[in-house]
Amino acid sequence: MNDFFNILPPIHPEGTRFIAIFAAFTAVLYFIWVPLGLIGLVLTLWCTYFFRDPERVTPRRAGLVISPADGVVCAINQVHWPQELRYGGPVVWRISIFMNVFNVHVNRIPIAGEITKMEYVPGKFFNASLDKASEDNERQMIAMKTGAGAEFAIVQIAGLIARRIVCYPEPGQKVQPGERFGLIRFGSRVDLYLPDGCNPLVTIGQVTVGGETVLADLKSNEVRRMASKN
Repeated sequence: MNDFFNILPPIHPEGTRFIAIFAAFTAVLYFIWVPLGLIGLVLTLWCTYFFRDPERVTPRRAGLVISPADGVVCAINQVHWPQELRYGGPVVWRISIFMNVFNVHVNRIPIAGEITKMEYVPGKFFNASLDKASEDNERQMIAMKTGAGAEFAIVQIAGLIARRIVCYPEPGQKVQPGERFGLIRFGSRVDLYLPDGCNPLVTIGQVTVGGETVLADLKSNEVRRMASKN
């Protein structure tokens, strides 16, 4: 029995209320009609699964940029920084990671540094996999800087059915790679803006693991990695 519980990942505190609501709803459905109760049970189990918060082993070598989210790389574009965080500046790479409702939705810090600015932007709820979601959807923006002065931006973007962005850090806070900084409920996207001159080491369609997958390397001069044509 202990081995069984050891393989179950912890549940994020944000999920406790939702799991309780689903369970109560399931009990009502069960008394109305047993098959409805079984459907409710499946939904309750899914809700529990959605809010799982597994431990991750984060690479610690200085300069590595770690994925802030589980999901699939849905876009890699050269863009300016979000105007809400900074006007002007060079064109940089933006890596967009789409999280579906079956991915872990806990977000993690990509590199050691300090939070320099945070901006919340209300918006719409288009499908988060669409490119326009970066400009039109509700989003929480975080700017951070490493000890060496490299600047990053992390943007949590609400999706089609997501209605709540949770973000913990505050300006001036020191953070470490792999550290949890928030989550988005239920299906969403995270954009990561790399510093000028830093190339992505992932490709569109690649699956990422938050807190583990290396997206870029500040110490590498490797060119952008392209998807295979095979």
